[in-house]
Amino acid sequence: MDETGTKVEEDFNVAKSQNEVGEKADKPKKQKKQRDQQQNSNTEYLEAGMQIGAMVKAPGMSRFIYKTREDGLHLFDINVVMERITLAARFLARYNPENIVVTASRVYALTPAKKFAELTKTMLITGRVLPGIFTNPNKENYVEPDAVLVSDPRNEHQAVSEASKINIPVVALVDTDNWIKNIDLIIPCNNKGRKSLAMIYFLLAREFLKAKGQIKSDEEFKYTPADFEAKIELKQTK
Repeated sequence: MDETGTKVEEDFNVAKSQNEVGEKADKPKKQKKQRDQQQNSNTEYLEAGMQIGAMVKAPGMSRFIYKTREDGLHLFDINVVMERITLAARFLARYNPENIVVTASRVYALTPAKKFAELTKTMLITGRVLPGIFTNPNKENYVEPDAVLVSDPRNEHQAVSEASKINIPVVALVDTDNWIKNIDLIIPCNNKGRKSLAMIYFLLAREFLKAKGQIKSDEEFKYTPADFEAKIELKQTK
């Protein structure tokens, strides 16, 4: 498996080109409406912090960074983030949902990943991914997925490593400080923030169900990012 997921990336570029060709026919009619919708959506995405990366830049992540703030934080292009989310959802939709594994280890990723798995009928693994889970049939918790969606390549490195050994494609939410070895499709994004993760999984779920033909439009998806958001428990003081 190529370190940068060349084959999957090329496949996605073909899909993108096909989508662009199909959209040209009615582009004049939809142009203004799409611009207005895109502007409103981008504001919502920016407020969720999906574009905010880390201060560290790992090898291979430069191509996704369009700006570095004065405080040293790298920023992603929100349009690229959205494009990747859509293409990743379409790619995952090629598989039987029951054969897709979603991993989540960070506190803020657990709730959105669980909601995603619930709506898409995919398999969820939370917490530490145990060695042998994809590679040792004798393990009690052994599973044999067709694809893996990883919330954090650092915390869930075992899932990435195991999948790469048996040529299972890996889609991952990748921040600027994450190494991309053995990741086939990178979704560059803030994979640590509570609101960011909620928005990302909200969008992934919506686009996945659209690609599956279970809903036909964004309006048919009767959920909001808040439904995917981890709740903050406030401790009571005496």
